[in-house]
Amino acid sequence: MPDPKEIEELLLGGELRYNRVDAVRLAGVSRAFSGRVWRAFGYPSMPDGEVAYTEGDVAALYRIRRLMDDGVLDEDGVIRLVRAFGQTMTRLAEWQVNLLSSTLSESPGEAPDPGAVRTIVEIAEKHMEEFEPLVVHAWRRQLAAAGTRAIAASATRAPGSSATRPHITVGFADMVSFTQMSRELEELELARVVERFEETASDIVASCGGRLVKTLGDEVLFCADDPVVGGEIALTIAAAVKDETEVPDVRVGAAYGPVLPLMGDVFGTTVNLAARLTSLARPGSVVIDEELAGRLEARPDFTATPIVRRPVRGLGIIQPYVLRRTRAKDR
Repeated sequence: MPDPKEIEELLLGGELRYNRVDAVRLAGVSRAFSGRVWRAFGYPSMPDGEVAYTEGDVAALYRIRRLMDDGVLDEDGVIRLVRAFGQTMTRLAEWQVNLLSSTLSESPGEAPDPGAVRTIVEIAEKHMEEFEPLVVHAWRRQLAAAGTRAIAASATRAPGSSATRPHITVGFADMVSFTQMSRELEELELARVVERFEETASDIVASCGGRLVKTLGDEVLFCADDPVVGGEIALTIAAAVKDETEVPDVRVGAAYGPVLPLMGDVFGTTVNLAARLTSLARPGSVVIDEELAGRLEARPDFTATPIVRRPVRGLGIIQPYVLRRTRAKDR
């Protein structure tokens, strides 16, 4: 079995040579601040005298301090940024290790045997220089997309007007009968169904030009700046999953309105309304709110049909619409 310390140093890209006192002194930060940073990254607390930090750790602390020294962010802003990186990279790292382990293991889902562990280490040692640029490239691509969306939203705001929340389409796609299915399938089979559902939904969202906000196992949350794109995503997911033999049908609910973007997520009444509409949809169908229906009304390829008005907890009486594609003979 490979030595854990050697593996850690290999993946960290440097020797463990500093304790916490040394790292704090070399980076020029306070002990309290370094503690906030490590916790935000998701790192465990280490005794002051334990050698657990590399040159890279010291450099990271120094760069974070520079962001404050240059006035880019205050301390709270830096911690929020670090937490975003930490939470994102935690999931990415677990995903990568699980993917390699499943690929090399004779029994996917179980801990890899010593031979598989050695193979994983060899892959990391040989291909780390290929993996790392991919992470940076993906981040830059997504940063460019997010920046472009922010510029577009700013351009549509009237000169001299006060800041307002962006208006977007928010949608949920929810697998039908997931609770029952989770009782009937083995854990590995259930995981494959969830992975297939998330893969299908995320590919559709990306190809249509929307954004996958998050996945929740049996549910995905997506958004789109353009109502037409939002409607297209909703209908395409419902149709694509219906054709999937391995994944049960989904219900999709979508609404258009103001949202509060925060920490990569979206919040607000529009999000709550989309979630409520999802519960009203039948398997394989899409239900939207009145605002989104109005914005799609002029589109010849969509048909929005009103259904019974009904009370929704916390939102009062709402008018739902079933969204369908317009058949050729109806155009």
